[in-house]
Amino acid sequence: MTDGIQIALAASRFNHFIVEQLVDGAQDALARQNLPESSRPLFWVPGAYELPLLADRLARTGRFDAVIALGAVIRGGTPHFDFVAGECSAGLGRVALDRDLPVIMGVLTTDTVEQALERAGTGEGNKGFDAAVTALETLETLRVIGDRYPANPAP
Repeated sequence: MTDGIQIALAASRFNHFIVEQLVDGAQDALARQNLPESSRPLFWVPGAYELPLLADRLARTGRFDAVIALGAVIRGGTPHFDFVAGECSAGLGRVALDRDLPVIMGVLTTDTVEQALERAGTGEGNKGFDAAVTALETLETLRVIGDRYPANPAP
């Protein structure tokens, strides 16, 4: 059931050739569940490190029932990967708990570009698609246990 649901997509421009495929997968999954395009706006930030801040700002608006964060962090020859991937993941989790809102981690963390492309490909292997399905399933579970749904009204 998607009537009245608002889901924000937060995406990273870094590795855009991969992230755009994740966005397409997420949009496809939400469209298949009849969530109108106007109910699934897309917002961009420069990199995965900035995704937690964007997710927090989106959550604070009270307009969204969930946020799906999409990005791709690919290991390189420096420890940069560990810092970005770790902070992104921890930050998104913190936003979900602090804001009491589903924040779905659709950020790829891979060793190679090839692995990222495989996970962002078409079909059932697209992790953006999976992230959108996860958002909808989480919202349904929260509805069943009697939590806010749809709409995230301010107290």
